[in-house]
Amino acid sequence: MKVLITEMIWPVGIDLLSQYASVEYDPTLWKNREALLNKVQDVDALIVRNQTVVDDQLLQSGKKLKVVGRLGVGLDNIDLKIAKLLKIDVVYGRNANAISVAEYVMSFMLQANRSLFHANQDVKKGNWDRMRFTGSEVYGKTLGLVGMGEIAHRVAKRASAFGMHVIGYDPFMTPYDFPSAETGIQTVSFERLLTESDFISIHVPLTRDTQSMFSTAQFQSMKHSSYLINTARGAIIDEAALVQAVQSGEIAGACLDVLETEPIQQDNPLLSCDNIVLTPHIAGLTEESQIRTSMLVAEEVIKILQGQSPLCVVR
Repeated sequence: MKVLITEMIWPVGIDLLSQYASVEYDPTLWKNREALLNKVQDVDALIVRNQTVVDDQLLQSGKKLKVVGRLGVGLDNIDLKIAKLLKIDVVYGRNANAISVAEYVMSFMLQANRSLFHANQDVKKGNWDRMRFTGSEVYGKTLGLVGMGEIAHRVAKRASAFGMHVIGYDPFMTPYDFPSAETGIQTVSFERLLTESDFISIHVPLTRDTQSMFSTAQFQSMKHSSYLINTARGAIIDEAALVQAVQSGEIAGACLDVLETEPIQQDNPLLSCDNIVLTPHIAGLTEESQIRTSMLVAEEVIKILQGQSPLCVVR
């Protein structure tokens, strides 16, 4: 058995896979399409993150391919229809990074209300400006969750502990599903969520329906004091419209961990906006989450290769 890994994985995953198969690990292979197409022809399993384009051509080239492992939860870089047609299983790191993403969202909300980093920088310049750094509390603020899956559920639990009011929009959820019935997220319309939220956090996959879900009209409906947080997929937000909204004061700012084009291009207008925080797709990237993700995906791939039933397979 041969396993090809084309992007970053933690060593525990490689160690586990190596007990059952021959492993080739090249975290930059996703950049070399020709080499990737050549190497995939002779492997039983392919393990990727979000940069490797697992399309019709790549899947067809994998003549022996039995399984694709996704080190994460987003599946928009994998052609699931073709994989199913070719009887290639797709497994993923279900919920393994959910805690890390939830803590990232909380970190930004706290930072937005109490800018400790900037206060620290100012004090080290010799200043002592207590009025400038008088912040506000997240207690009593309204958090709007767009999408009410596992990550949103964990964000809601943490936000509720801080005394925040949590509302959510998800057309696939009923008032009796777990996030509403047990976590206490109040289900509202998308329009109401936009107008009432002090913070909006996005937790939906990228689909035809969610592409540019946030654009000019949505920003105009939001509070001038509100912040938008995106840890899902970049194309869910119209980036040009966001820049305009922040610069014009329609909203207070944003935190983007994901972008339409990654890595960011140096001429991207987002870089010129002080009130837009940018991070390099790290919301789910902590030591703990990556150990869990690497082990879970490795275990699921091994199950497929040994003819066993996986727990985290895409149906």
